[in-house]
Amino acid sequence: MTDETMNKPMPDHPLSRGWLTAARPCPSPNHNERPPGMPVDLLVIHNISLPPGDFGGPGIAQLFLNQLDPAQHPFFATIADLRVSAHLLIRRDGELIQFVDLRARAWHAGASAFGGRADCNDFSIGIELEGTDETPFTDAQYARLIGVTEVILRGFPGIGPGRVVGHEHIAPGRKTDPGPCFDWARYLDSVFG
Repeated sequence: MTDETMNKPMPDHPLSRGWLTAARPCPSPNHNERPPGMPVDLLVIHNISLPPGDFGGPGIAQLFLNQLDPAQHPFFATIADLRVSAHLLIRRDGELIQFVDLRARAWHAGASAFGGRADCNDFSIGIELEGTDETPFTDAQYARLIGVTEVILRGFPGIGPGRVVGHEHIAPGRKTDPGPCFDWARYLDSVFG
């Protein structure tokens, strides 16, 4: 299998056009093309809540769509000019929202490195879990994350054991998510066990 075919999911697969059929599409302008021939071989798990510690509001989508109103919350004024995105967001109730085609380069990792390669956005898929480092994730989130990961692994065979990591692992000292409340054993055993 060539690098080129590794980035193109199988035609009869739920990812045949880069968008998960189970996800609500919410296209973000914050993405670009991956470098030519770059295989997608890393999955990065994050957490996010906007405002910090608040769940269920429109802040995350507004951030990823460049529509965050700095007057809505004092914290928003500090991040309103950021241009970021993730491929997917899993809400507390398990709702799945997709912001970027999985074949494209979302802007989720920032300054990062994995396996001797810098700029993980080039070769990774980013999944945000609505939550914080200090809040346990929900059963609905784990169920959705496990199912989505299994679909992604079938569509992007370069991602395998050891290539599913947290933001904290690719940007140590700068990022801490998904944090100590994320149950890595539960997740990885369900996917790879």
